[in-house]
Amino acid sequence: MKSKSLQDLDAMRKKLADNAKAKELAEQARIEAEKRAEAERNLFTRAVGKVAPIANQERVWSPPQRPTPRPLQQDLDDEAVMHESMSDEFDISTLLDADDQLSFRRPGIGTDVTRKLRKGEWSIQGQIDLHGLRSDEARNAMGQFIRDAKRMGWRCVRVVHGKGLGSPGKEPVLKSKVQRWLVQKKEVLAFVQAKPSDGGGGALVVLLGPS
Repeated sequence: MKSKSLQDLDAMRKKLADNAKAKELAEQARIEAEKRAEAERNLFTRAVGKVAPIANQERVWSPPQRPTPRPLQQDLDDEAVMHESMSDEFDISTLLDADDQLSFRRPGIGTDVTRKLRKGEWSIQGQIDLHGLRSDEARNAMGQFIRDAKRMGWRCVRVVHGKGLGSPGKEPVLKSKVQRWLVQKKEVLAFVQAKPSDGGGGALVVLLGPS
């Protein structure tokens, strides 16, 4: 009977020891977990070092700088250049007057207008010389000239395209293109071949609409 009591006592002691060991292990695990958590919280501080708040200083508000103004007319001119649509393939055969000089007048413009242009009754206020320019250069230059002339309030101008004597085959290629371009410009009311004293077959006298 006494032997059994000793066995029970030994078993109880062993159980108490096991429980104490388990509590000790659990406490160690808790401490290790807290250390890891603390290490993670201090990771940024260890990486960048000590930091200090910026001293509070007076701040000056600077308004955003406004863009440099652009003239409205320049924007309109730039847009006009981008949308220049004068074609070299435009058919003007049905729009030219069937005379020996192939003059042009818009619908509603009387024959007296081209007659006066041919006689030189309109004073030429400005001119452009397209000699030596490639086709695309001449087209852009003439388009800009017409816009400038309208802005200046000019009504009668001269466009010198040459007689084509320096072209292959002696064909006046630029002359026919200039006629096509002018017909496509809404500012142009009429044009005729210039008088011999004003360039003859190498130039056109152009009448522009009022500003």
